[in-house]
Amino acid sequence: MVFPSQTPNVQIATAGEALIDLIQEADGRLRPCDGGAVYNLTRALGLQGVGTLYLNPLSRDRFGRGLAEGIARAGVRLALPEPVHQPTSLAVVSVDEVGKASYSFYRDGVADREVDATRLDAACAAQPGLRVVVTGCLALVAEDSHKYLPWLQSQREAGRLVVVDANLRPAIVPDMPAYRASVLAALNLADLIKVSDDDLVLLGFDHPDPLLAARALLEKTPARWIAVTLGARGAALINRDGTTWRAVESQPVNVADTVGAGDCFLAGLLVALLDRPAMQNIDRAAQLQLNGDDIEAMLAHAIASASLCVMRTGCQPPTRDAVQGRLAQGRPVTA
Repeated sequence: MVFPSQTPNVQIATAGEALIDLIQEADGRLRPCDGGAVYNLTRALGLQGVGTLYLNPLSRDRFGRGLAEGIARAGVRLALPEPVHQPTSLAVVSVDEVGKASYSFYRDGVADREVDATRLDAACAAQPGLRVVVTGCLALVAEDSHKYLPWLQSQREAGRLVVVDANLRPAIVPDMPAYRASVLAALNLADLIKVSDDDLVLLGFDHPDPLLAARALLEKTPARWIAVTLGARGAALINRDGTTWRAVESQPVNVADTVGAGDCFLAGLLVALLDRPAMQNIDRAAQLQLNGDDIEAMLAHAIASASLCVMRTGCQPPTRDAVQGRLAQGRPVTA
């Protein structure tokens, strides 16, 4: 596969699912779209100009070839450019009357699960400029914890910033307690956690105020920050010491659907983080210190990224220019 000549040096490595979303139309037909939370995040990072390495293999089938083309168009590199014979994962997506998506998954014996901790570590070790690793969503199922947890631990020990997006999908598992325990084990290896208000409830942190629930989760882990998405109510970033910044969109958002919204939010958050001097002037993640200006810039960029996503059908991540253009028209209001 040929990558664009302007592809920047790798700063972020992502690991997790790449699948096809079969989105149910009003007439009952299923429309295939490239998807998967980690795949969406990966493309969103690449489209915003961040050097990104996707660590999981893709299938040689028609869907897998399409996923690979999407990766290439975003300027993302594949750690395993040779396709594998296993089929591509599938998800059937239903969208309700307010545009909220629900999912059913078909993921036995599929391409993106053909990974192990040793190969993940080796791919990361080959990237001297790597600063951040990210995983989440379907990679956090209990059956795959032996693949991803040792990798997260080794990346943390190597001084890289570990980011985990809980992004729970209860429809995929028969054993919710085991799934919850596996997700919490991954969150305990993170420097930065991302959750939604729905995730908090599924993890057992069901305080009526999701920010208090998020603080309770943060206290149960060694993570330094937790980002909370709140749908139309915006988002928040909470520091280890309890300091909380909250932001909400200041411009109209005409929602087509919410597919990929959280993935584009997290991409925007990480893009802005990598732009901050606080991130550029450190050798190890433990040295990172974020001030109010850093966090406000991160939240603004993240919310604008998510808003542009939800205004289009399916996950169509915005470019950096599109995000900056929206911010120029009006930044999210912070508090």
